Amino acid sequence: MPPYRYLRHLGLVMPSMLPQELIRAKRDGAALTPAQVEAFVRGLVDGGFSDAQVGAMAMAIVLRGMDTAETAALTAAMTHSGDVLDWRDAGLSASHGPIVDKHSTGGVGDKVSLMLAPLLAACGAVVPMISGRGLGHTGGTLDKLEALPGYAVTPPHAQLVGALRSAGCAIVGASERVAPADRRLYGIRDVTATVESLPLITASILSKKLAAGLQALVMDVKVGNGAFMATPQSARELALSLERVGRAAGLPTVALLTGMDEVLGHHAGNALEVAEALAFLTGRWPAGWGGDGAGLGDGLGGRAGSAGSSTREPRLLEVTLALAAQALHLSGLSATLPQARERAHRALDDGSAAEHFARMVAALGGPADVLRDARLPRAPVCRAVPAPHAGWVAAMDTRALGLAVVELGGGRRRPGDTVDPRVGLAGVRHVGQRVEAGEPLAWVHAADEAAAAHAAGAVAAAFSLAQVASVSTPAVIGPVDQAA
Repeated sequence: MPPYRYLRHLGLVMPSMLPQELIRAKRDGAALTPAQVEAFVRGLVDGGFSDAQVGAMAMAIVLRGMDTAETAALTAAMTHSGDVLDWRDAGLSASHGPIVDKHSTGGVGDKVSLMLAPLLAACGAVVPMISGRGLGHTGGTLDKLEALPGYAVTPPHAQLVGALRSAGCAIVGASERVAPADRRLYGIRDVTATVESLPLITASILSKKLAAGLQALVMDVKVGNGAFMATPQSARELALSLERVGRAAGLPTVALLTGMDEVLGHHAGNALEVAEALAFLTGRWPAGWGGDGAGLGDGLGGRAGSAGSSTREPRLLEVTLALAAQALHLSGLSATLPQARERAHRALDDGSAAEHFARMVAALGGPADVLRDARLPRAPVCRAVPAPHAGWVAAMDTRALGLAVVELGGGRRRPGDTVDPRVGLAGVRHVGQRVEAGEPLAWVHAADEAAAAHAAGAVAAAFSLAQVASVSTPAVIGPVDQAA
């Protein structure tokens, strides 16, 4: 061991808090002390770390990792970098229901939050869901909701509380006063290839959730070629990290592993996913979003949807109900998981979840009757991606499909980019489905013909067809302690 590091190991040298020295320490594989972690987080908030230095530290963490103590310290420092909410101050007592939330590690076509928050509210929970924007190749819940004209993703506190009182749920972004350190780090990670890091993901998710004053948290940890954690081992490690750090901070936390080897649902793209969420909740596609040969409707070439399987893609339904059951059980609203699942399914089928969604949207400034007229924007160009030959969909490069949406303008290439809510992929085929030569594998919704042509090539290359039927991976792999 070099003399300096040996003396530091003995506690005889105080570590420097200069940004470049903290970066150097992590780059060289040192475990940062709580004081050093606090200095980094303070620099995120007060500008003591430049964007370049933040990116360098993030990359050092990606390459060198953080142990459990460092991760816990980073989570705690980011949690307390701003306000920590107490809903009792807003008059939301236990009589209103337990404060519950869910978070996904990110996928392609993952619009589960849009249905799950109102579904849990319909079952008696209060859901102040702090969500994020698109990250890397994955979509962001806030970007999706902003496709609804007028929807306020960062409402004043009084409006947020009003939405929780009237709808039981509010899907919003963290205010500038909640976990501001994560706000800055999140944006830099998105454009510096530093997303795939267990400690950074753990701290980012849990800092916002701990600051939101929750009483129960359910985590959806994605695994597969469209997830940040592509292997079962890495996904399980992240799930365990989230459970361990969350529980250590006093927040009951359960993590489910769910598959992301294919697009979740029929559509990927902001307005497209909101339309699918509305169809999922109501059993019918929004007016003007079915039967027009644009890959809308039930996702099978443009047929108009109707109540049932055409509006609730089976994998999307399974993930939504599994997460709902875990949340209701963990929060004490249902005694057993089967009872919780049955209760959630009933709230979905009787329309109460849809009613809570509509109340939430109206309370947060969106369309007053979103179930009747969502006023979602439509892309001017739509192009089918034909199958090159007949066969069964054997696999897809889900990450490549997510990147195709980003290239269309549905995500960001650099901080501050404007997202085009109209663009994306519709009617995406699933593993195990049969297609004939020339039938659409998906439909590209684009801002212009050139973008559509470019995306169509990328989408076609992402699909693999076989002459025998394939079996898709499970939508829900299971709780982390059962998914070894």
